[in-house]
Amino acid sequence: MRTAVTERLGIEFPILAFSHCRDVVAAVTNSGGMGVLGAVAHSPKQLEIDLDWIAAETKGKPFGVDLLIPQKFVGADDGGLEVGSLRDLIPAEHREWLDGLLAQNGIPPLPEDDAEAVRSYGGMRVDPKSMAPLVDISFAKGVSLMASALGPPPPWLIERAKAEGEVPVAALAGSLEHAIRHDQAGADLIIAQGTEAGGHTGEVATMVLVPEVVDAVQAPVLAAGGIGRGRQIAASLALGAEGVWCGSVWLTTQEAETSDVIKDKFLAAPSSGTVRSRSLTGKPARMIRTDWTDAWESEPSPGPLGMPLQSLLVAEAQSRIARVAAKDEGARRLSTYFVGQIVGSMNTVQPAARVVLDMVEEFIDAVERLDGLLQD
Repeated sequence: MRTAVTERLGIEFPILAFSHCRDVVAAVTNSGGMGVLGAVAHSPKQLEIDLDWIAAETKGKPFGVDLLIPQKFVGADDGGLEVGSLRDLIPAEHREWLDGLLAQNGIPPLPEDDAEAVRSYGGMRVDPKSMAPLVDISFAKGVSLMASALGPPPPWLIERAKAEGEVPVAALAGSLEHAIRHDQAGADLIIAQGTEAGGHTGEVATMVLVPEVVDAVQAPVLAAGGIGRGRQIAASLALGAEGVWCGSVWLTTQEAETSDVIKDKFLAAPSSGTVRSRSLTGKPARMIRTDWTDAWESEPSPGPLGMPLQSLLVAEAQSRIARVAAKDEGARRLSTYFVGQIVGSMNTVQPAARVVLDMVEEFIDAVERLDGLLQD
């Protein structure tokens, strides 16, 4: 397969795999695509460890890193606040309501050492102060792509990427307006992500968004949102994209970071079993619908806080739920995780490399079928 994306990134297939799991990243890169490590929740030390491991596993093949670099977040006017200052901004009402939700479902507290570790970590950080060391480590480890989500890539990132050997910068867009802003900011790749996608996403469907973006920007476009099959890759290229960006489809692979509880939920879920919710990060993100998401939408809920306060608020609660979900029914009901509408097709557990090969084989079949529709 030869597209502008395969040529620019030096890969065999125009399949980019977003994953929080280093094993998935390495497996997809080694299978001819490009793995991209979602590193927003990494500490600098853990990112260094994971990138060294990926580099050793992939032996010179290209891989990337994805970071959340939003323009709007609590504390943005001050360039980001320290964890203690952010905690002071969380209303007591939210803490009390969340404690009550956990108590209603019989979720036990964490051991004190574990609880203190979660509290001191601070959850998802998105401010420039927190991102700076992750960016430094990524470039130092020789990544072949930097992806920026939740806003146009800032000028300093574009300039740094060029200085580090013309490393391409990709930016995710959930609307035409966002894509145009990314293009004007100098992004090398635009990821047009439809509402079907897992994680942070907008409201426009992939089938509508991709051709709109292709027609409006100069940079090559990757299609994202609801893509996990070869036929969907063929459709994306037909819409004008130069490749695809996939995230959810890797969550039921053998290598995935997801727990058995979450994998079981994914394997059983229909495509209608997800919801866009602000309950984990403070910004709309698609995830599996569970008692957790329903509770945050209920009448007694005080409503989610903004980013990053919401992730700071729920970090310990999520750890408490995950710790006992395998044996506790209340925790199992509350357990949720980011996933897109492609979940309805995620019905088996198999190696990530097999997923890539299945995609390519189905893509070939789809293209041959389309070729057969044309008469000489």
